[in-house]
Amino acid sequence: MAQASKAPLGVVLLSGGMDSMVVAGLAREAGYRLAALTIDYNQRHRVELQAAARIAAHLDAERHVVLPLDLTRFGGSALTADIAVPKGGVGEGIPVTYVPARNTIFLSLCLGWAEAIGARDLFIGVNALDYSGYPDCRPEFVRAFEDMANLATKAGVEGDRFTVHTPLMAMTKADISREAARLGLDAAMSWTCYDPTPAGEHCGACDSCRLRARGFAEAGLPDPTVYAARS
Repeated sequence: MAQASKAPLGVVLLSGGMDSMVVAGLAREAGYRLAALTIDYNQRHRVELQAAARIAAHLDAERHVVLPLDLTRFGGSALTADIAVPKGGVGEGIPVTYVPARNTIFLSLCLGWAEAIGARDLFIGVNALDYSGYPDCRPEFVRAFEDMANLATKAGVEGDRFTVHTPLMAMTKADISREAARLGLDAAMSWTCYDPTPAGEHCGACDSCRLRARGFAEAGLPDPTVYAARS
């Protein structure tokens, strides 16, 4: 009897946030073996690294690489420099929590690892509806990166093409909350806040906390998050 083909390997950019948790869950549901990549960029909310480790273990990732890349050497963001995280509500335009070229950098690292280990599928939890103004969360960016990936790699040039999967692209935060519940994923495993309190709580007032709380509320689901304050 012929041996069954092995399931494909997918490289998941796993930040530790709920979006990346749901993307990893969807990749596994679709039959992919998981290779999770977490970037330790010395971010203000480094507690998300612990969340990423919890999620990778829960989803039985075959490998989980935590790659150090100190973007505080560049600065330019409230997440990587001494710039206050806004607490006044989600506004218009690109917020100061935007990290210059972050998704371009991170997807490039996913691409390099994927080519090295023979994976051709990359998964990232970008979202164009509740995306808080980040230009590198748009479908135009993802299409452009995928084109670049297949021009810039040995595998792509030889016809073994890469695909960047963005299953959350058209979802609201409420939709994502519902998907986490449907997949049986405990949202409490994930971390969202950009500015954690000394006690290890979500601040409740940054853009990321507001979007998270709104998503649970609009989905009609209980929010397991411990917030220091509710906006």
